[in-house]
Amino acid sequence: MCGIAGLIHKGKRADIGKEMTAMLQAMKHRGPDSTGYALYGPADTSQYVMRFKVAEPSDLAASRKKGAWDIHQALKDRKRKVDERLEELGAKVIADEQPREYAFRYAFSYDGDLGRLADYIEDLDGVEILSLGHALELIKDLGDANTVSQGYNLSAFQGTHAMGHTRMATESDVDIRSAHPYWAYPYSDISVVHNGQLTNYWNSRRALERKGHRFASDCDSELIAVYIADQLDQGVELEVAMRESVNAFDGVFTYLVATGNALGMAKDTMAAKPMVLYEGDDFIAMASEEVAIRSIFPHEIDTTDPYDGEVRVWHS
Repeated sequence: MCGIAGLIHKGKRADIGKEMTAMLQAMKHRGPDSTGYALYGPADTSQYVMRFKVAEPSDLAASRKKGAWDIHQALKDRKRKVDERLEELGAKVIADEQPREYAFRYAFSYDGDLGRLADYIEDLDGVEILSLGHALELIKDLGDANTVSQGYNLSAFQGTHAMGHTRMATESDVDIRSAHPYWAYPYSDISVVHNGQLTNYWNSRRALERKGHRFASDCDSELIAVYIADQLDQGVELEVAMRESVNAFDGVFTYLVATGNALGMAKDTMAAKPMVLYEGDDFIAMASEEVAIRSIFPHEIDTTDPYDGEVRVWHS
């Protein structure tokens, strides 16, 4: 059991980091192992924002148990190699932050091939790009929403729309790599959160890999992100791509997908995975449980349950 949530403001920015934290914390019981955010700030096409990690939290914990403290130097060395490769490719780092010993946020200018840059950076041992885009910032780590938000100072994040995920690990490790959301490498600003299971995962993945797409994990949720990115890359509208996905995927699922200026929701035709929706004039929120939506409203509101097979898309 996991929990997903999304929100979008129309025509304005708001405290989406604070709002998403309240929604995800209200669903802590659905997934206490890890929490992830996809936050969309103001898009600046003159620069990219890259979130990446150079280790898993478990690497540090394992090192402490063994009494081997050179892991700290190894993390510094990995970060230095990232810097060297960015410089080699002609990227100019404008700003950098290090919210955790193993996690970084870089803003940089670059006019080369984004896929080549991502491949070159992730070729480094232990380095994984979590997101890379003009507006998207993807943050995920172990613990509940309050823990992750405080660790990465997300309460101060302002933007137009956001998604989040609380994860209960059932089929894979408790680590950042297996946590949601997923970025649709190497397409900037596309991310997905998902609740459910895709039973035709491997056949669909191999079909996309034969088209040249790469997967960073074995999680079926990443398939949705890559599928949508592939469709958008072919010029298909987001809502059309999502309607096609309902027929293309087998299994039970509800998922949210976001781009630089849109947020969409899709449910499979059996509608086995829950979703509650609030739709106002300038604000839309949705979550696996109504308690998440009510965590950000001080007054009474009306909510609805989307129909089976329903697809909706909203723009900021």
